Amino acid sequence: MSLLQQNSRKRILLGEDGNALVLLIIFNIIVYILLNFTKLVYAFNNAAEGVFESQVLSYISVPAHPAVFASRPWTLLIYMFSHYKLLELISSMLWLWGFGYIFQDLAGNRKLIPVYLYGGLAGSVFFLLVVNLIPSLRENVNSISPLLGAGPALMALAVATTALAPNYRLIPKFNIPLWALTAAFVIIRVGTLGGNVGHMAALLAGGLMGYVFVWQLERGNDWSQWMVDLVNWADDLFRPEKKHIKHPPKNQLFYKSSQKPFEKTPHVTQQRIDDLLDKIHHKGYSSLTEEEKEFLKKASTEEL
Repeated sequence: MSLLQQNSRKRILLGEDGNALVLLIIFNIIVYILLNFTKLVYAFNNAAEGVFESQVLSYISVPAHPAVFASRPWTLLIYMFSHYKLLELISSMLWLWGFGYIFQDLAGNRKLIPVYLYGGLAGSVFFLLVVNLIPSLRENVNSISPLLGAGPALMALAVATTALAPNYRLIPKFNIPLWALTAAFVIIRVGTLGGNVGHMAALLAGGLMGYVFVWQLERGNDWSQWMVDLVNWADDLFRPEKKHIKHPPKNQLFYKSSQKPFEKTPHVTQQRIDDLLDKIHHKGYSSLTEEEKEFLKKASTEEL
């Protein structure tokens, strides 16, 4: 067995700082707790559930009417983290855990939240366009239920993960491919919409965004990088002692030459492999230099 085969790709641990998957799940749960605590307060004051929905839920859901949305633009962002029914929260978090865990393994930790956000934003924008541009929907725009929940963001994550590795095996013993799980997810999500065209459009847009994200990533365009840079800038602002520094590529040559002066053949070590696997988890395979990629190829053929 090769050295690389003996060491499956290192997965970011649950308690590790900056675990994007855990952060997403925790934030969704916090919003759920706040919503239901607020609902409980309304109930203690003998307020009808309709009052809670009009005074609270309507301010975190994406409304179909453009005039209402214009007064609540923040709903584009907050709606994708908001659940107020327990079963909906559990269902969404299970799907988020399943696809997010695999996506971290394939693309790295830092790309998970950007995919989630891109999918959620695409879903809300497309929802507004569809319900206001299709005449039959525009005539009844006031009766269309607002957009709430992680559906479009999860669809983006599911499609992005599947686009990266459609034949990824979930349970090797039963030989179940990833695309089968994604198909089940799509069927379940669409089946629960009850023919709601606006919400279906939001899911479609989220899935399309997930595919485009991976398509661009494979062509060297990392749409998550500006978000990572923004977070690093904010972190540097409040924690200057841990300032993020961008180092130039190790194999960068500072003179013009048509070929390298020599080719290094690094010795395969366990520590070196662990370091590279950790880098893949945090930044993705595309962050590796050519030398590092060659090293992993060499490691895959050598015996421990």
